[in-house]
Order: sequence, then C-alpha cells, then structure tokens
Amino acid sequence: MAAIVPCHYCASAASTRLVKLNTHSSRFRYPISLGNAAPPPSFSTRCSFQEPQNKRNGKPFSLKQCAISIALAVGLVTGVPSLDSSTNAYAASPVLPDLSVLISGPPIKDPGALLRYALPIDNKAIREVQKPLEDITESLKVAGVKALDSVERNVRQASRALKQGKTLIISGLAESKKEHGVELINKLEAGMDELELIVQDRNRDAVAPKQKELLQYVGGVEEDMVDGFPYEVPEEYQNLPLLKGRAAVDMKVKVKDNPNLEECVFHIVLDGYNAPVTAGNFVDLVERHFYDGMEIQRADGFVVQTGDPEGPAEGFIDPSTEKTRTIPLEITVAGEKAPVYGATLEELGLYKAQTKLPFNAFGTMAMARDEFENNSASSQIFWLLKESELTPSNANILDGRYAVFGYVTENEDFLADLKVGDVIESVQVVSGLENLANPSYKIAG
Repeated sequence: MAAIVPCHYCASAASTRLVKLNTHSSRFRYPISLGNAAPPPSFSTRCSFQEPQNKRNGKPFSLKQCAISIALAVGLVTGVPSLDSSTNAYAASPVLPDLSVLISGPPIKDPGALLRYALPIDNKAIREVQKPLEDITESLKVAGVKALDSVERNVRQASRALKQGKTLIISGLAESKKEHGVELINKLEAGMDELELIVQDRNRDAVAPKQKELLQYVGGVEEDMVDGFPYEVPEEYQNLPLLKGRAAVDMKVKVKDNPNLEECVFHIVLDGYNAPVTAGNFVDLVERHFYDGMEIQRADGFVVQTGDPEGPAEGFIDPSTEKTRTIPLEITVAGEKAPVYGATLEELGLYKAQTKLPFNAFGTMAMARDEFENNSASSQIFWLLKESELTPSNANILDGRYAVFGYVTENEDFLADLKVGDVIESVQVVSGLENLANPSYKIAG
C-alpha cells in the first residue's frame, strides 16, 4: 500500500513534489526529497569509521511527478491549493510568505543556536554576547589565517557586550539558579580571554573548539534564566508524560554492511519548553526501552525514520489500556508562550508564522503521523537530512505541519550514512530525566 508523501524542496525556484511511495508503515506520512546534495563528512571519536564518504544519489522524476511538481509550483505562487490540501486547510491568503521573506537572510542552521533561541527568555544582553560568538563560524569560512582578523572582531564584540551587560545578565537569572549562572558567567569571561590569546597566536585550529565551549557556557546561562515551566499544558493532555524543560539522550546505532561506519552515538537534545507532550512521550518510550533493538525503517537521503513496532500496531500499545497511545500535533509559534495543539499552522491561517523549533538543521527530529489525522502520532519518529539553503525555514510544507521536538547536536552528519536495517542498539537519557512529569514507564508493570 502506498502513502501520499509531501515535500517542499527549493533550489532556484520554489516547488512542491507530491510522490507516491511504498512505505514501511502505509498510514504514516513524512517528508521525502529526491535531492542529491551531500553534507560534508564529519569526524568524531564517538563513531567508528574508515574514510567516510557520504553520498546521496538522486532518482529521476517520472513524467507524472514532474507534472505534479509544476502544478504545485504554480499553486504556491498563485495561492491555488495544492493536491494535498483538505477542504478547510487553506484560507484566502497566499500559502507562502512574500518572496522577500524567503530571501531575507541566511538561515540559522546550527542546532545549538536553534536551541538557544528557542528558550523562553527575553534578555537582550546575553543575546548580544551570543550573536558575535556564533558569527565566528562564518568568519572561519574564509581561507587561511585571514579568517582570524574577523574572528578577532567577533571576540572583541562579544567580550565588550559581556562587560557592558553583565549586570543585566545576572539580574535575568532565576533566583534558584543564580549561583550556577554566575559561575558560568565567570567561566565565560575567562574563556573569552583565552580565545583572544588563541587568535593573537594565530592558532586557527584551536578557535572552533574554544568557540563551542564558550557557546555551551552561554547556553547554560540562558537556561539558568528560565524560572520553572512557563505555562500550563491544556487539561486534556495533562495526564500524558510531559517533559517540562530540556533533556538529552544518546542513541547508539550499529551500522550494517558499511565499510566506512561501524557504529555511532548520536547526541540528541529534546526541547520540552516548546513541545512538552511530544518530547515527554519520546522520553517515556526511551525509558521503556521501546526503541532498543529496533531497525532503521526508512533512509532515503532526505529522512531517516524508525519507531514502527513489529506486528499490526503502528505505534506504542500502552499495556495499561491495551490501546495505542497517541499524542496531539504540537507546534509553538515564535512570539507565543505556549504551543497550539491539534491543527497545522496553515489550518489556523498562520501562513507567515515562524515556528520556535523550525526544520532548519540537519538532523531536525520530529514525529511522523497519519496522513489525514493531525493527532495520530505515537512512536514513529524521523530526522530530516536537510540543506537549509535548498529548503528555507517556514517556506516549505514541513514547518507548521509536523511536531519538531529536538535536534541531533553531535554526529548529525553521520545520519546520512544510516540505511534500512541498521539497528538502534540503545537509546539512553543522559540528562534531564527529572523534568519528565507523569512517567508512565514507572507503572509499566
């Protein structure tokens, strides 16, 4: 049986492709792309490999698929509903933002930066420290030691912002976390001085590791500004497992028949501030060891997917009810304090709305769901192998339609090496388990 799978894949012109594909689980839909761009290889001590070569081979479109692509591209420009629309999915407004929005600037692709900006805080002083430190990544794209001149300006700007805004940053810390936050600020100050010396010594290779360390301090300070959980989850979902904060998991995958990669550990940060129900459901399943020993069930160069258990069930069967546990579609809009539930943003008429957790990063983690039912997600998850330049944030049919709840922050490039049949040896919560409310795994017996 086939599922209708939508995808927005942009290059020089926006287009949408609607393709019928045989799937592991016929009812669940997820994005698909026939792009063939490959991410740069990544090296990590947490992965076993030999001369990694990431290749994504594109497949030619059929005539029918090309015709559909053209029709949908026209629909995107004119506002005509796409072939995948429901009767109430579109309002009179255009489906996409103005073209000026699409090309307004380079997207934020770094998962760490996306997670920092997604925190429910409003402290301009710490953001003014964060931004120039993140800009070091762009500065390092310049060849040779010339890049260090730009890096030096970035460091000086961040250091000046920290000195001028230190009082405001400290005042923004939650009272219960102030001591820890001040400790991180002191480490950040010392680290900034160390980075300046690295630049003065013209040690280009040492810049990126120190930058990563400093941004971890910044992220820690920003998390220490969050005082408790910022809102109430709707009553109908309050008894579900809820992640009221952040958590992190390590997913160890055993790779088969790949001479370049034997096994890899993917570090994933889950965001319960913006997706408490979705992230809580996943953490609860992890603690039940639901994913341990499960195979990768889809790997097509655009997504990697798993989570469909053996047997007729397409999700997690709660032993206490003997029924499939489903969760609602959950999306937080930038500028709003709480998520919206049960509807896509286009169904709500929010065509230009920005999501707090966008499909921006390679390794964005989201829930698969039934094609025609928003509130049907259960256990099937996917990671997007996405190039942001080709699929701009909030200009595709993924943002606002699927519940993103985390990002792979370590070894994400190796997701492209996974294949159907590779085995998830284990998924373990390594931090933040204390933020899980209503843990059903504790009463599983």
